[in-house]
This record gives sequence, C-alpha cells and structure tokens, in this order.
Amino acid sequence: MSSLSALQIRHRYLALVGLRWLAAGLVIPIQVLLPLSRGLSLAEVGLVFSAQGFVVLLLELPTGALSDSWGRKPVMLVAAAVGFASSTLFFFAHSPAAFALAAALTGLYRALDSGPLEAWYVDATHAVEPDQDIQGGLAAGNTVIGVAIAVGSLLAGGLVAWHPIASVEQLALPVLACMVIQLLMVPAAIGLMTDLRDEGERPGVWVGVRGVPNAIGSGLGLLRRSRVLLGIVLVEMFWGFGMPGFESLTPVRLAEILNDQTTAAALMGPVGSIVWIASAVGSASGVLVSRRFGVARTAAAMRLMQGAAVVVMGLVAGPIGLLTAFLANYLVHGASNSLHSVLLHKQVGAENRATVVSINNMISQGAGALGTLVLPLIAQASSVQFAIVVAGVVLALAAPLYLPARATENLR
Repeated sequence: MSSLSALQIRHRYLALVGLRWLAAGLVIPIQVLLPLSRGLSLAEVGLVFSAQGFVVLLLELPTGALSDSWGRKPVMLVAAAVGFASSTLFFFAHSPAAFALAAALTGLYRALDSGPLEAWYVDATHAVEPDQDIQGGLAAGNTVIGVAIAVGSLLAGGLVAWHPIASVEQLALPVLACMVIQLLMVPAAIGLMTDLRDEGERPGVWVGVRGVPNAIGSGLGLLRRSRVLLGIVLVEMFWGFGMPGFESLTPVRLAEILNDQTTAAALMGPVGSIVWIASAVGSASGVLVSRRFGVARTAAAMRLMQGAAVVVMGLVAGPIGLLTAFLANYLVHGASNSLHSVLLHKQVGAENRATVVSINNMISQGAGALGTLVLPLIAQASSVQFAIVVAGVVLALAAPLYLPARATENLR
C-alpha cells in the first residue's frame, strides 16, 4: 500500500463517497415517478423495485465476503461498472419486465457497492494510525452523502424543469446525467483507492472467490457470539422495511396533493436537496450529541424521533405539513446513519469488516424489499397516508435493539 496519511485517506474516501452519491441523488426524486409515467401502476412499481431488495438479500453476503477475500478495490471497480449498466437499463425500460431487470441489476450493484469503500477507509486509516478514531470520518462520510444527494436532487429537479434535451422525456433526463457520473466513478476508484495489500499478497479473482465461504463463516460466527452486534444488525429489519415509506411514497403523496406528477417531480428536486442538506447537518450534529449522552443511547433516541416524524408525514393533509415533517425525518435520518455505522464498526475487525457490513445491508435490503412490496399494496388498498403511518411505526420499533450496546457503554 502507498504511504498516505490518515487525513489523505479521509479526503480520498470523501471524494469517492461524494461522487457515488451524487449519481444516486439524481435518480431518487424520479425513481418512482418515471415508471408511473410510463404506464406502471403503483402496485407494479412496488413489485418491480422489490426485485432489487431480493437480489441484494441473495448476493449481499457473498459479495461482502468477496471484498474481504479478494480486496476492496477490485470489488469496488466491478460495482461501478454494474451500476452504470443498471442505470442504462433503467433509462431505456418501458415495461414492467424491463424495469424489473433494471432493478435486479441495481440490486447486484448495491450488493457489490455496499461494503468495500467504507471498509477500505476504516482499514486504511487503521493501517497508518491504529489508534485513529474513525467516528469523525464516518460522520463526515454521511455528511458528504447528504450534501451529494442534495446536489443531485437539485440538479434532477432543474433538469426536469428545464428539459434541455427535447428528444429525451423530462423524467428520464436525471437518469441520463446519473449514467455520465457513474462512468466517472471507474477511473476515480482506480486513482484514489490504494491497495491495502502488497503486490505479492493480492489474491487473484478465483482465489478470492474460493475464500468467500470462509469469510462468510467468520462473519456469521462473530454475529452469533456477540449479542451487541446482533442487536445492531437487527435494527436494519425495521429500518429497511420503513424506509420506502418516506423514500418512495413521499413523491407519490405530493403528486396526490398537487394532482400533477410532473410538478411533483420538479418540486422533489429542490425539496430533496434541502432534506439531504438536513441529513448532512444531522450526521454532523449526531456525533456531537452522542459525545455527551453516548452513541447507543443517542442512536435509540434518533430511531424514535424518526418514526414520529414519518407518522406525522402520514397524518398531515397539506403540502407544507408533509414537506416539513419530511425535512425533520431526514435531519434525524442523517444522525441515525452515522451513529449506526460507528456502533457497527466498533464490533468488528479488518478480517471480517466488509462481511459484517454486508450482513447489515443484506438485512436492510431484504426488509426494504418487503417494505417496497407491502407498503404500496397497503397504499393501494387503503391510502398512501395510512401506508406512511405504518412505515413510521415500524421505524420506531427498532429503538430497543440498541439497548445491548448501551449496556456495554455504561460498563466502560
């Protein structure tokens, strides 16, 4: 590995995080509205996007183990290429089957992408400064995620409103921009991610693949032995199920209130920008609050507060109330992400870090697939408002799972 300081590693990590989530921010405001505009029903959209979560559920653990056995950088490069392919399919999709194929490929991308960059940052930092506190870096990463998604959402809304390419439909323009940025991710990862192993220590791809079962066994063994880690990971069951309630249903609810999908998509651009800035602020402030009250206690409180904010989103009837509660939700969401990451990484070492992160994400994506499937069905059977309330209640139910981690903090 080349000689870099902890600060240089952090800067490279933040640059790659920003580029990756800028691409995601472009698509988030129109992800549900685009297939709806191309003739899919809300229930079909839920079914289509559930394919993404189920693919992640199947592949998250093997790909995380691959990152531990083969290397962070090569898995990250494969992920970037698959991400570009999935966005291209989404751009051209017009049928439920085509959207489902794009969603499944996105699931493969999410599985490959979920662990290697964060694991690389933590391991590279500890390699040069073993006692370096990673809490600030992980919080900064979540802050950058919020800012990058905010910028992407703002650009998405601008592209929809401006419509500079007449031959491309308005709602598809952000996807086209996302594809361009994802292409840039490949050379960026090649240049910025240093190898954590010497040349002779890096295994070939097939050696890495053969090492996957051992890496999986090591990660699962750690989970079985640690009640604290198990509780942290199980938080993702509730979090994953509830997230589609505010990520996917908010644009639909806003379109209902305004009675106009295009206007809702244009508004979700700047709104998305504002709420992700709030998420970035929450990520930074959550670390400060946790230094006084403890990471686990603050994380539990944030889960309760987020659930309450989402319930309010479902109960209000006007656009101002909806968007205000949406903003509050993302303020807490950013803090929750940072604190959860800190708690998770405290429980694992370099040898199984990516595997455990993948287990965490696998549970989140599997529950998210279920939420993506079930919540639209609830919305169609009753109302979008009721489905959002259900999501908020489920989010709040995750809070007690941080209690074992809190007990550990109290013993120190």
